[in-house]
Amino acid sequence: MVIIDKQSKKPFYEQVVLGIKEEILQGLLVPGEKIPSVREMASQLMMNPNTISKAYKSLEEQGVITTVQGRGTFVKELVASRGDEEKIAKIKGKMLDLVIEARYLNVELPEMITWLSETADDLGGTKNES
Repeated sequence: MVIIDKQSKKPFYEQVVLGIKEEILQGLLVPGEKIPSVREMASQLMMNPNTISKAYKSLEEQGVITTVQGRGTFVKELVASRGDEEKIAKIKGKMLDLVIEARYLNVELPEMITWLSETADDLGGTKNES
């Protein structure tokens, strides 16, 4: 289940987006699986339905979920497209920010790599595992 940190500075809808993506990466949600309706998710998380609707719209725009009129909202197959270069560039920028902050705190590269590896493992490993 998606967990919302009410103390976080990250908007609630972004937390929902990341939470659903995390559940997909962990295999808790699989392609073709129906996810809760906007009302159901809002009730589960005790949030405004408009917030959930905004999160679902973002996930649809990203190609993570799809809504079938009269049937519900479903997880789509994980497919990366080469049109994602802009998103990849954003991720690299965020990583640069994190590396700068970590280096400022005297965290060495091997420790950062360990953190990254542990995080990937927590999310179900990497795509390129044999």
